[in-house]
Amino acid sequence: MTRMKKTHLLKTEEETRKLGGQLACAARPGDVIALVGDLGVGKTTLAKAIAAALGITEDVTSPTFTLLCQYETGRLPLYHFDVYRVHEEDELFEIGFQEYLNGEGLCVIEWADLVKALLPPETLWVHLTWDATGTERICTVE
Repeated sequence: MTRMKKTHLLKTEEETRKLGGQLACAARPGDVIALVGDLGVGKTTLAKAIAAALGITEDVTSPTFTLLCQYETGRLPLYHFDVYRVHEEDELFEIGFQEYLNGEGLCVIEWADLVKALLPPETLWVHLTWDATGTERICTVE
């Protein structure tokens, strides 16, 4: 994935979809996109935008209770993780987390800061925060 460090102001869902499209377009097999931000800031919306831009036709939902949803219908397989409820790293190892990270698909991980030590150094980090008014999102990609 091409390295970039850029800040985006996301005022609308359409702007979020556009960013998701850019991230998906640059994605290659084995890439990891780490999504970080508070509850409700748009991590799942961005993950859905990435999936749509990959051409995934299935309904993409947050894997909060299952840890992982896999989608195979797009340009790349998408492995969508939500690690918010992970209490022990062993939970991730039990589902083959490392194999997915080293696999042929794209890993998108919500709440990735909770498992930062497990992620490869070339992970693309996407930080989402609310602006001072709480109406627009600031997205930093690094």
